[in-house]
Amino acid sequence: MSAPPARGKLISFEGGEGVGKSTAIAAAVAALLGRGIEVVQVREPGGTPLGESIRSLLLAPEHRGMCAQTELLLMFASRAQLLHERIAPALASGTWVVADRFTDASFAYQGGGRGLDRGVIAELERWAVGRKSDLVLLLDLPIAAGLERARARGGIADRIEVESHAFFERVRDCYRQRAHADPQRWRVIDASQSIALVAAAVTAAVLAVADSR
Repeated sequence: MSAPPARGKLISFEGGEGVGKSTAIAAAVAALLGRGIEVVQVREPGGTPLGESIRSLLLAPEHRGMCAQTELLLMFASRAQLLHERIAPALASGTWVVADRFTDASFAYQGGGRGLDRGVIAELERWAVGRKSDLVLLLDLPIAAGLERARARGGIADRIEVESHAFFERVRDCYRQRAHADPQRWRVIDASQSIALVAAAVTAAVLAVADSR
């Protein structure tokens, strides 16, 4: 009788606006596939039909009056559905998951940015999700540079992208505090480097985990 497959790993990418998560995620996925590891890629909020509907509510510019508690609960509603539909089944089958944000984003955005009680966020993480990412790659970039990159992309800014510079400084500070407090789980990558250097740092971090299986 064959042994069940080893559980997959959950790798999440975090950072403020304009840090280059899409490019970094592509590098991580390519590195894992190169090691023969099956990968599922997801994003937050969203990633499921229900989650994408919630994403539309969360990011729509016309909902500027949404209170912080509503934002937090909608984030976790989308996240719980994503875990149930896609993340948990993939991990159980031995597939790795690469996520564009996970629970640490709520600590940074709703905790650091909005000022909500981080103990409440931790309880929601425990109750609605029940797990953390196995590895968090924080793409760190000064706020002014990130916002400039985000503006250069063009398009209509969403409800969160139009927040104040001070809001994003609080988000960045919270991310950096969390990374400092848990260095085994976090890797901080200087996102002001060239795309090639960021991709190399991401690949090295991801393969270190893959090769330690």
